[in-house]
Amino acid sequence: MPSVATRLRNRAVTAAFPALFRVDERRSDLIRLGTPYGGWWVPESLLGPESVCYLGGIGTDISFDLAMIERFGCRVWGIDPTPKALDWLADQTLPEQFSFLPVGLAGERGELKFFLPENPEHVSASVKNLQNTGDFFTAPVQTIAQTMEALGHDHVDLVKLDIEGAEHETIRRMLADGIHPKVLLVEYDQPEPVAWPRATTRLLRENGYRLVKLEKLNLTFVRHEEPVRHAG
Repeated sequence: MPSVATRLRNRAVTAAFPALFRVDERRSDLIRLGTPYGGWWVPESLLGPESVCYLGGIGTDISFDLAMIERFGCRVWGIDPTPKALDWLADQTLPEQFSFLPVGLAGERGELKFFLPENPEHVSASVKNLQNTGDFFTAPVQTIAQTMEALGHDHVDLVKLDIEGAEHETIRRMLADGIHPKVLLVEYDQPEPVAWPRATTRLLRENGYRLVKLEKLNLTFVRHEEPVRHAG
């Protein structure tokens, strides 16, 4: 278990998120898909059977992935290199619309150390070593653009990033590569300096994204063409 100080800090940061990341736009088409733990809010009107969806971070909950398939009839690609996630996924009965890539998403191609969580019963590992542990595994990583190239896609409609601190470099590289999914779902994992998610949010707004939903540490962004001027 994380220390008492870490747990208190994380609770305080989570409570402060609505003030730190104010919603830019209220939408009437938002729906929540998945379990209370693994679910996300998405704009229903922007997704359909032809949508290409990259879902980074699986753990042992693909309720959102499966709900996306059921609701929209689209293809989804689950992306996660974590051994526990791979073992768990091997025991699941999966629909044909679900594909899996055993790699990590990052700001560049290579191999990185993924540090295991403090609690051995937990799954998610972090390249940023957010929980300051010593045990790790090594796995290949690649950018969103490289993932698209490998899969033969010329666009991606929705990207979900629940990747334990690697979301910031992944987003910066995605935008630098000129890739702008219509919908971006991102968890700003904790503990991490608040300056990181604030800088990433500012960059997203400069690239035309609007924050349309905030739930605890999970944010839903939708892209418009014009940049957003926002202080938060």
